[in-house]
Amino acid sequence: MHAPGVGRAAAVMVAIALTLAAGQAVADDTDLPSRSDVKEARDAARDQARDVAAVQADLVLANQRLQESAVRAAQAAEAWNGARYRLQQARAAAEVAERRSSIAEADVERQQDAYSDALVTTYQLAPGLTSIGAIVQSDGIETVIDRTTTMRTAEDALDGNYDEFRAASTLADIATQQAQDAKAEALALQVEAREARDRARAAADAAAASAEAIASEKDALIAELARLEDISVGLAERRQTALEERAAEAAAAAAAAEQEAAQDQAPEEQAGQQGGQESPSQPEDDPDDQPDPPSTPDPPSTPSPPPPSGGAQAAIGFARAQLGEPYRWGAAGPGAWDCSGLTMGAWRSGGKYLPHYSVAQYAQSTPISAGSLRPGDLVFWGSSSSPSSIYHVALYVGGGQIIHAPRTGRPVTQESMYYWIPPNFHARP
Repeated sequence: MHAPGVGRAAAVMVAIALTLAAGQAVADDTDLPSRSDVKEARDAARDQARDVAAVQADLVLANQRLQESAVRAAQAAEAWNGARYRLQQARAAAEVAERRSSIAEADVERQQDAYSDALVTTYQLAPGLTSIGAIVQSDGIETVIDRTTTMRTAEDALDGNYDEFRAASTLADIATQQAQDAKAEALALQVEAREARDRARAAADAAAASAEAIASEKDALIAELARLEDISVGLAERRQTALEERAAEAAAAAAAAEQEAAQDQAPEEQAGQQGGQESPSQPEDDPDDQPDPPSTPDPPSTPSPPPPSGGAQAAIGFARAQLGEPYRWGAAGPGAWDCSGLTMGAWRSGGKYLPHYSVAQYAQSTPISAGSLRPGDLVFWGSSSSPSSIYHVALYVGGGQIIHAPRTGRPVTQESMYYWIPPNFHARP
């Protein structure tokens, strides 16, 4: 700390100012500040400025750590939602497979009964002996033909019943194996979901502990900043809050401008590409002399978004009704929510089912660009350009605003969609 040096330097500077202001001639050079005093004052002022900047840099780093901790907690929470979603699908598939297996086994029993009946009937006809008897006892060739035809029909029916029985038995074996595999997968996913739940709990606890520690660290840094700037702690805190808000607003404005520029540039690039493909009229060349087209196709463009659903306003109304309710990972109401639980509940009120998993919500919606956002659409945050990295979702309500369940310690709120990290995925349910 440089407080003592700063105080001495300030006294020296005050003495200089008073001497110059009075315009007094000083006869004794010893009354003037020495070169070392002036240098010390300048160094102290420089040290003070550097310390203020260092404290402010530490505050920025603390906020970054808080943000990173929140991201890790959100990723773990949505990973648990993903594990639960896959478990639900596996259980549903196991139930379907079990029903198919039961139907196949029942079919085997029916085929077995039919084969047994056909076998008894054929035995009663005694094809071999009856053939001889038909010839000896027949009243004519027509009787022989009729009896022979009857016996052959019975034999064909027996063979057919046997084939159907074998086919049904094979299908039943396959269905049984599929049911067993589906059950095994569901059991494995149950273990995976339990482990994901434990990781989510650990990440949430770590995020809460980190937030508490960072809050204490920020309090100490703001107190230090107040001493360096010779102001009250309350004023230093208000100033720092205002600085952080302005920085967030500036980042939000920059992100919004960047996305708008990208939207404006996309049609120009497409027009330029189309214009570049048009060449002045030239004599036709032999098609065989034309170069082969490129093997790599153009990347697919974002599909045209569907019109906003009529349930969008209902979804927004539901979300607004939850404002102020607490965040709890894995929660889907009533009274507490996580991010995908809130959007699921909102759109359920709007008449559309969405899974309790942000990745699946994006997959079951139509991807759109940021410039196409309409109230009721969803905005997503992912750690990469792959939708599988999505870990947070919010409901867009218009005017650049979202309603979402942010994280532990922050209730359901409405704020700028650029309040945190710019979202990188957008979709329409």
